[in-house]
Amino acid sequence: MSPRTTATRLGILAAGGALAALTVTGPAAAQDDRNSHPPVYKGRVTAKSGLLLHTAPTRGSRVVRSVPHGKVVTIYCKTKGDRVGRTSLWYLLTDGTWAWGSANYIATIGKSPRWC
Repeated sequence: MSPRTTATRLGILAAGGALAALTVTGPAAAQDDRNSHPPVYKGRVTAKSGLLLHTAPTRGSRVVRSVPHGKVVTIYCKTKGDRVGRTSLWYLLTDGTWAWGSANYIATIGKSPRWC
């Protein structure tokens, strides 16, 4: 066998081994990455005068800040709290400070947020 043929065969073996390693570790690595970072959910504020964000999913809790109408917010999760309008769902928002906003005034974009 010539040196060139041996080098070619070794190159093919090395490439095959690398491909096999990626096949075995690729999905596992992707699974680990998915579990380490929670999914990101988005929503748009629909309250005409802006949305008041609270320290808890209750109307009587302290107001932390407000978000203007039309702003897109990042939602971490949802839970049940005080009824506001037609719903008792509240979203935990992660923009700047962690605060709760009533789902009655946030239209989700894409998938519905996970439960807290």
